[in-house]
Amino acid sequence: MPKQYRVIVVGGGHAGIEAAWAAANLLGGQGTVALISIDRAKIGVMSCNPAIGGLAKGQLVREIDAMGGLMGLIADATGIQFKVLNTSKGSAVHGPRCQSDKHAYARTAQEMLDARPEIDIIEGTVEAILTEGEQTPRATGALIK
Repeated sequence: MPKQYRVIVVGGGHAGIEAAWAAANLLGGQGTVALISIDRAKIGVMSCNPAIGGLAKGQLVREIDAMGGLMGLIADATGIQFKVLNTSKGSAVHGPRCQSDKHAYARTAQEMLDARPEIDIIEGTVEAILTEGEQTPRATGALIK
């Protein structure tokens, strides 16, 4: 019989790891979260520009941090340069930015997720989302290849 999960998260990028972490926090030990990724080794991998922060993304990072998320914690742990942008302008447009070691960022993200027993990382491709109900369909599972 397949394992039962309270929450299924598809994808292990920035949004996926935050969603899995938040779901585990919200469940408070009352269920398990599945994080499905095509390649377990790619969870938390950053793009070619490994910057966290700046004006727009910095606001997002602070909001994630306020909700107990991971991005700011991982950036602090893996930062190789910390800088405040736009210092020649007014304080309203100052933006703290961290350049992270992108390999260390992914490794740290994976280690933090692995440390949560209520998060199962599943390697595979989601072929279909299983649903129940006609009028208001409800997701009940995922078919993984």
